[in-house]
Amino acid sequence: MNRFANSADAPDFDAPQIVSRTRRRRTAGIAAVATALILAGGGTALATSVANSKSSTPAASSKVTKNDATTMLYGEDPTIPIDFAGMDLVLAKPLLEKTQTKLGTVTKKATGTCKPGSVIGVSPHAPAIVHKGDTVNFVICAG
Repeated sequence: MNRFANSADAPDFDAPQIVSRTRRRRTAGIAAVATALILAGGGTALATSVANSKSSTPAASSKVTKNDATTMLYGEDPTIPIDFAGMDLVLAKPLLEKTQTKLGTVTKKATGTCKPGSVIGVSPHAPAIVHKGDTVNFVICAG
């Protein structure tokens, strides 16, 4: 048995090359994850953007899938659905500023099933279309 044990050559490892390859793979993996996060964040920003640029807006035929009572359709062609459900007025006001619409009356309504201060209704809401300069009224949860 000693004859076979002593005759085998010890494996030759190129440790610097292995470490370099591992670092390169790790760096590529981190770069791929970072790129995916940036693209996901950018996609979200483009989806919620209400700029006048038509390249970053959804098609006019897009269906409103959430509660129509809290969804405002903004624009002309294409229309942009903006869902205010669950937002408070602090978050809703910047969206109104971006769309250049005015904040109308804010009424409070107690339902018991919503978070106090959150938007539970918008007027006019989908399928009506809101244009630049229009007034938007809100109904918020009283708690």
